Amino acid sequence: MAAFDGVKSKPLWAALAMALCIAAAPAQAPPRETSAIYLYQGADRQQRLVDMARKEGSLVLYTSLATTESMPLAQAFEKKYGIKVQLWRALSESIIQRTIAEARAQRHSVDVIETNSPEMEALAREDITAEFFSPHFSELYDWAVPKHRRWISDRADLWVVGFNTNKVKREEIPASVEGFLDPKWKGRLAIEATDDDWMATLIKTMGEDKGLDFFRKLAAQKPELRKGHVLLAQLVAAGEVPLSLTTYSGNAESAKKKGAPIDWVTVEPAIGRPQGVGLAKNAPHPHAALLFADFVLSREGAELLSLLGRVPTNRNVETILNRTKHVMVDPAVILDEAAKWQKLWNELFLARGN
Repeated sequence: MAAFDGVKSKPLWAALAMALCIAAAPAQAPPRETSAIYLYQGADRQQRLVDMARKEGSLVLYTSLATTESMPLAQAFEKKYGIKVQLWRALSESIIQRTIAEARAQRHSVDVIETNSPEMEALAREDITAEFFSPHFSELYDWAVPKHRRWISDRADLWVVGFNTNKVKREEIPASVEGFLDPKWKGRLAIEATDDDWMATLIKTMGEDKGLDFFRKLAAQKPELRKGHVLLAQLVAAGEVPLSLTTYSGNAESAKKKGAPIDWVTVEPAIGRPQGVGLAKNAPHPHAALLFADFVLSREGAELLSLLGRVPTNRNVETILNRTKHVMVDPAVILDEAAKWQKLWNELFLARGN
């Protein structure tokens, strides 16, 4: 398996703005017809898919899933089907920029894209990803399958409160987010620097007036901002940050299992963001692409994701989603309202110099 980690840090708003600006560009004709492949539901689907995918021999995957998880996932697929995976890992904003740039230049190299759902929604609107069918759709949460089916949620990130067990006692943590407005938390909090969709969804869940009031008061608590959810969990584990309001549950649990002094709890209302897998409309290896999507969405793929510390959307696998009341980010709404929420986020948290 070939892999390249191309992580670069660019603002998410710039990537989404780029996608929206390009949306008016004329659609390009695909080099081959993939819809018949992606939507086929005949009785011989599985065998035909495997046979044709093996003839193609390989696929190219762009993903924001950390290489500690994406490489084992790709290796398991390779072992099962004998199909090579060329993996490029980057931050979600870099993935969307590269994918759109290649499409505009008619360089059709990517087969599968797997990253944050707002970025996947942008690619769907660009007509870069195509509608597809998988027999595993029925095993997923309803919110994991958008009506257009141009991407499907294979996993989710749930924002939880991550805390250093040497700095914070579990019993200190309030039952709701409003509890962190207590003056005793000032100077002890952190949030990830790009989580404006967490803020937007929380405001919508709380009600706009109440939600806006909460975030203005939270900003007055002067939480530290750190770019990168993995980094934020590492800083909590190291004790540099006592407590983070926007820790990904998987990152905290992974560090905890390795013996780091970190733990996490869900605080109502718990907000989650779907992550999605999509198939390129102009994929050079469409059978292999669809077979990979089937694998990731299946119970087998979901169990592996869970074992790797991620939260799969297959309901047959026990996860935090089964155990916790949660509200999921609506990627279509977030994309439509991106400028509004990014402006508010910047005014509250970035303009003050954090």
